Amino acid sequence: MPFIPHTPEEERAMLDFLGMDSLQSLFREIPDSLRAKSLTKLPEGISEMELIQSMESRARMDEGYQCFLGAGAYDHYIPSAIWDLVSRGEFLTAYTPYQAEASQGTLQLIYEFQSMITQLTGMDVANASVYDGASALAEAVLMAVRANKKSRSRRILCAGTLHPAYAEVCKSIVGNQGIELVSVDWDRESGILSRESLTDYESEDFAALVVSSPSFFGTLEDTHFLTDWAHARNMLLVGVVNPISLGLLVAPGSWGSGENRGADIVVGEGQPLGIPLASGGPYLGFMCCKQEYVRQMPGRIIGRTEDMDGKEGFALTLQAREQHIRRAKATSNICTNQGLLVTAATIYMSLMGAEGLRKVALGCHANTKNLLELIEEIPGVKRKFSSAFFHESVVEIPADTGPVLKYMLDRKILAGLDIAQKFPDLSKCLLINVTETKTETDLLDYKKCLEAAINSSTK
Repeated sequence: MPFIPHTPEEERAMLDFLGMDSLQSLFREIPDSLRAKSLTKLPEGISEMELIQSMESRARMDEGYQCFLGAGAYDHYIPSAIWDLVSRGEFLTAYTPYQAEASQGTLQLIYEFQSMITQLTGMDVANASVYDGASALAEAVLMAVRANKKSRSRRILCAGTLHPAYAEVCKSIVGNQGIELVSVDWDRESGILSRESLTDYESEDFAALVVSSPSFFGTLEDTHFLTDWAHARNMLLVGVVNPISLGLLVAPGSWGSGENRGADIVVGEGQPLGIPLASGGPYLGFMCCKQEYVRQMPGRIIGRTEDMDGKEGFALTLQAREQHIRRAKATSNICTNQGLLVTAATIYMSLMGAEGLRKVALGCHANTKNLLELIEEIPGVKRKFSSAFFHESVVEIPADTGPVLKYMLDRKILAGLDIAQKFPDLSKCLLINVTETKTETDLLDYKKCLEAAINSSTK
């Protein structure tokens, strides 16, 4: 069946009834400058069989590689039970839970997800319905501007160590709404924000400070100091975190000191929680905040209640979309609960538990530390930054990164990310990630291949 199942005769009858000459006349209120032009770069259509063959061929290209490439998407072990359960029909085909009486299973699952995320982050409340970590940050910026009544500006101070893709997505979403993102430079020796770098902004009006820890470089920011610094200047603190790191590190709800301790809004990417690597997703954003800001949170919040007979039930407690409330009061146009990926993340956290997440985090960090010690035995290879890190680190090598990466790729090793593409002053540097999946043999193979790649490219 065609996507729009109307015959030319039916279209003509409709236009005649309306007294119009063409379908374009239905959209005459839309200026020509806003109308989509013809899609000239789309390839010719192919059959279903050809599409399946193409996707199978693409999938085979990923087989047999050792992945040391992170930068926001991570190669963790996923227990088999997770996707066996996620693939059950009641999960796989579940739709947005508009009718509570018909959606108790979906609503309870989202409620459990929210509860686990708040425990993991140490925050008061979490929502569902955020596409990925980058768009979650953009929503957090919009939320911070609305929520911070002490700030008159529409300006956000962002750590320069933030993931470049997050910064770009955020700018694309909030830039057209008159919000300015100001990047704070970072210290080239430590790889984190220095206290001196914030001096120039002490007297300026910003709605929030955005801090990522671990940073894009894998380094750990001084989150206690940064949280106190922001709060002392009437800024909200927006934290961007890796959920696996929270199995080991201090939760953002405990950052800082004093009565106003803790991040105000926390976001991140849920892909490490049982979601496999894929060609760009789909992934899962999560978002939390302090109780006092819950009315400014976009998306959906599921609540637990009791019915008239005293039985436990679940319902959409807060809904911030224009279809649920007055358009002027809406905070977002987020329109999906990412249900399938929420299901995977919830089952992953249930199976792992607090101790399991801690063991995964410890395994990642131990493997990263061991690999760094091994490759620093190669002449000219060294860690670029001195600060503490989690499961990812920038390494400087005595050769151009392009040929080294190609050499290792040809030998089935995804060796890392050439970060000079986004940070030109970090030439000859690789961002390397190691998770709990790597064995001692994997680490030794990486070292041998890297050493051979360097020697080959410097001859």
